[in-house]
Amino acid sequence: MLRLRLGHSPDSDDAFMFWALASGRVCAPDIEFEHVLKDIETLNQWAREGRLEITAISTHALAYVADRYSVLRHGASMGDGYGPMVISREPAGASELSGATLAVPGRLTTAYLAFQLWWRDAGAGLEAPGVRFVPFDEIMSSVLDGSSSAGLIIHEGQLTYRDAGLHLVVDLGAWWKDRTGLPLPLGLNAIRSDLPEPVQNSASAALRASIAEGLLHRDDALAHALTYARGLPRRTADRFVGMYVNDWTLDMGRRGREAVTLLLEKASEAGLTPRIGPVRFVE
Repeated sequence: MLRLRLGHSPDSDDAFMFWALASGRVCAPDIEFEHVLKDIETLNQWAREGRLEITAISTHALAYVADRYSVLRHGASMGDGYGPMVISREPAGASELSGATLAVPGRLTTAYLAFQLWWRDAGAGLEAPGVRFVPFDEIMSSVLDGSSSAGLIIHEGQLTYRDAGLHLVVDLGAWWKDRTGLPLPLGLNAIRSDLPEPVQNSASAALRASIAEGLLHRDDALAHALTYARGLPRRTADRFVGMYVNDWTLDMGRRGREAVTLLLEKASEAGLTPRIGPVRFVE
């Protein structure tokens, strides 16, 4: 029995995705999974060290670890016409962000990469906002208390910012879809490329089975996910899970692979990330 460390975030969508593996409803005959729960920015940094055999990472981070990791087709978080948002206390556009302070959830998050790409278009000729790196669950409060002029929100904040009296500046997932016709590939699951191919294939199959089991037994998986939902009402948590655990997650398919490749190409062309060769996907 091979023991593999599986890193993912302690969030409701990841909890839903990995419920069947964590509960033993799904298993791989030759693999024992050790679940390691860390925030996504920590997992991004760990991936640069190759610390975990399987890990959730931001697509942004893949540009720095593509020599170590291959991408699993299962487990991606795709924003299909929606995604990370820039929010502010008062109605604002790009001009109001010029020279302001923006709270960002992490240097290697895809949200930050997408913002940088958007700013090249929307903020052309303007002074870029200053960036403060803030834990994702403190970003809205940093905007409300005035310590940040605006915030780049991820996770359930996309559904709750209006309740806090905040205003939308831009939905980066909608912007990307308008620009490319593709979903914004926010998060991926990746496996170390030095593992034998049969191990990679077996782990990939187990992950797909776990996602499929959660979608098939939604109430049970959601009950588990609610323990990681940071007090969200069940209905809101269900909506959030549905945004990021769906058919794209079960298998990103050809268009999902195109989205990953295109995002990293655009980022490298803009000088925001290193240029890498073809992304390796576990088939």
